[in-house]
Amino acid sequence: MAESPSTQILLLASDLLGETLAERLSDSEDGLVVVRSKEQLNRHPSLVIWSVESLESISALKLELNHLQKNWFPAPLLLLIPANLRIDSRELLELNCSGLLQAPDLKTLKESIKTLLGGGRVISVQEQSSLKGLHPYSTIGLGQWLLVSGLQQINNDLQAINDLLDPPPENLILRTLLDGRKRELNSAKSLLVHLWGPLNTSLDPTKNIGQQQKNQKSSQLSETNISLQNRSAVAVWDAIRDRLKESIGGELTNTTGKLLAIEGLATPLRTKLLLSLISQLDEVFQRLRKNKDTEENIYETWLAIQPELRKQSLRAIIGNYVRIPKDGELKTVTDQLLAIAELEEGDEELPEPHQIIDPLLLDKPVPINAQLLAADDPRALIHLENHISNWIVRTAEIVSAEMLGACAEWPELRRYLLLEKLISTRELERLRNQLNSQTRWRNLVLRPIELYESKRLLYKLHKGSIKLLMLTEPRDEELRSLGWLQQQVALLLEARDALAPQLQALIKHIGDLMVVVLTKVVGRSIGLIGRGIAQGMGRSLGRS
Repeated sequence: MAESPSTQILLLASDLLGETLAERLSDSEDGLVVVRSKEQLNRHPSLVIWSVESLESISALKLELNHLQKNWFPAPLLLLIPANLRIDSRELLELNCSGLLQAPDLKTLKESIKTLLGGGRVISVQEQSSLKGLHPYSTIGLGQWLLVSGLQQINNDLQAINDLLDPPPENLILRTLLDGRKRELNSAKSLLVHLWGPLNTSLDPTKNIGQQQKNQKSSQLSETNISLQNRSAVAVWDAIRDRLKESIGGELTNTTGKLLAIEGLATPLRTKLLLSLISQLDEVFQRLRKNKDTEENIYETWLAIQPELRKQSLRAIIGNYVRIPKDGELKTVTDQLLAIAELEEGDEELPEPHQIIDPLLLDKPVPINAQLLAADDPRALIHLENHISNWIVRTAEIVSAEMLGACAEWPELRRYLLLEKLISTRELERLRNQLNSQTRWRNLVLRPIELYESKRLLYKLHKGSIKLLMLTEPRDEELRSLGWLQQQVALLLEARDALAPQLQALIKHIGDLMVVVLTKVVGRSIGLIGRGIAQGMGRSLGRS
């Protein structure tokens, strides 16, 4: 362990940085012995630290990492990289090393060394986005030019509105106008991509341009911090649980562009509901680990326990002793809500049981991009976190929608559960009608399109806000299970894809024909008429 005085660390760094780090780490109270060359080692090192000053090629870095790991196996490898990089953070997460720190301070470095010596894993990378636009000298067609220029203008306007909404203005009328303008721009953006975009309508060459331009003013957008005390499935879940709790802020912000039922709840209840779902999920995992059921039984138990889990979350955020008047009598809020709410109905977009249970309970690898990754791999951990986050938000939506319905039947409950503006019956019913219309539109139109395009929409919790994340994965079985009306939407989309090239060819041929008619026929006729007029005027002048 790190407390042993015989613990030796091999440090590979430049002279100045190496001397400074060796002195700081050796002088610490952890009893570490830092050496800077293999000749100074008297035994196999417990840890190898490699500090890289510059990165030119990610492939060369991977080769050198593999070489070091083979030479010093089984010692874990801690890679230190500088702050300013031209390499995307997703490529850095693909590096196969136990520790990866980007420009760490001394305290973080010492804590990471302790974790690695204890058999854990540490990742801290700044998430930087890079804009890959068209080459300045590339030739583009009219449709692509209209798409790119139009999306740039819309994204610039969206960024300006987002800046005005962060933080939201206190003036309700101004905020309503800005939200309406934002919805109009998103609709125009979708229509523009549908008309002039490629077959994969989710491809947007100028996606998040405004945000990326904003990122250029700041070298750090956010940071991926992953710390595992060990590499077991329990440690992976503990890390995901702590990251999700940290992501839930005091006032939850909806940045999805969609209306959410949880927005109708009072601000403290939103946070309590999400945190309660995380706690309930933690208890479910502990119970399933103790039962040690077969794989099939675990899946069945997971599905059967969902309604009870929602009920327990509802009971946790309200309490068992709150009583308010109903029909002239004091009633226990929790009992009445559970009697009114229908929490058995689920969401078709909830994660499949195997996506969560396999890596976290059965120690199975996570399939990502044709690779099977261990659950402690940072890419797998983030993938699992996204699915669990999606489960939490969608389950919270189910509970919140039932709470809104209960408040419609029990007016006295509104002051206790909802925002102040939703105390009005008109405002509450308007919100419920909008949610119902949005759900119907999504089930009838948007979901069949996503299934046909093999897309899955996830809700992600990130630093006090709810964001959208789109994944690409095969969904043919779900597509075949759709109803007749929903399948017609997918059929229309397929017909559009089939007819689009023919329609474009027809328009091109018509355009070529019009050019021929205007230049060869109409233009020549106008020329002959003009020449006749000129000759006639010449004869008239000659006679004069």
